[in-house]
Amino acid sequence: MIKYLGAIIGFSIRGIFGAIAGYLLGSAADSIFFPKKEGQPRKGFRDVFDQATRDTVSPGDFELNLLSLASIVIKADGTVSQTELDYARQYFVRAYGKERANATFRTFNDVIKKREISAARICQYLNMRTRYEVRLQILHFLFGIAQADGKVSEPEVNIMSEIAGYFRVNHQDFESIKAMFFKNADSAYKILEIQKDATNDEVKKAFRTMAKKYHPDKLQHMDEAYRKGAEDKFRKVQEAYETIQKERGM
Repeated sequence: MIKYLGAIIGFSIRGIFGAIAGYLLGSAADSIFFPKKEGQPRKGFRDVFDQATRDTVSPGDFELNLLSLASIVIKADGTVSQTELDYARQYFVRAYGKERANATFRTFNDVIKKREISAARICQYLNMRTRYEVRLQILHFLFGIAQADGKVSEPEVNIMSEIAGYFRVNHQDFESIKAMFFKNADSAYKILEIQKDATNDEVKKAFRTMAKKYHPDKLQHMDEAYRKGAEDKFRKVQEAYETIQKERGM
C-alpha cells in the first residue's frame, strides 16, 4: 500500500512528523489508485463494537448499539412484551425507514442476540461518540419502551438508572426524564428539577433552563424519531410549568 511506503519515506526525511505526512498523502493516493470495490465485506459487528479510537459513529453502529440497549430494557422485568417490541420496531422504522430497520433487527437477531450484551460496554462506546443531549434522548426512548405495555416496572427503572450512570447523566436529569413517565403530584417539580418549596421566580428560572436544555433544535442533526422525541420532552417541560402555574395561580 502506498500509505506505508509514504510513511517510511517521510520518516527517513522528516522523522515522525514526516512519517505522519507521508502516511496521510499515501492514504489519499491509495483511495485514488486502489478504490474499495463494491461488495467488499464489511467489518463484523464485534470489530465495530470494540473500536475505541474512531471519531464518529456510523448510523449502522448507532442503530445496533441502540437496539442492544433496548433489548436489555425489554428483558429487565423477566418477560418479553410484544407491545414493547412493537414500540421499538416502530421507532426504528420512523427513524431509519422500514428496509433499514428490518435489516438492523435481522443483524441483531442473527449475531448480537446470541451473545451476552453489556450495557456498560455499549454506553462507554456511545459516550465517546454522542453529545449529552443525544444520550438524554436515548434514555427518553428507553423509558418509552418500558411504558409501552402500560407501566414502567421497578426492574426497568433500575436498569435505566444503571444505564444513565454509564451514560454519565446526572441524577437530576435522570429524575426529570423519569418523571415524564409517572403521573403524580410531584412529577411537575421533578421534570423542572426543583423542589416543591421553590419560589415563583425559581420556578420561572427552572422552566427557562429546562426549555433550553430540551429544545428540539439541539437534535436537528438527528433522525426524525429523535427530533420528535425531543419535541415530546420539550412539551412535557411546558406542561409541567403550566401545571405549577395553575396550582399556584401564577
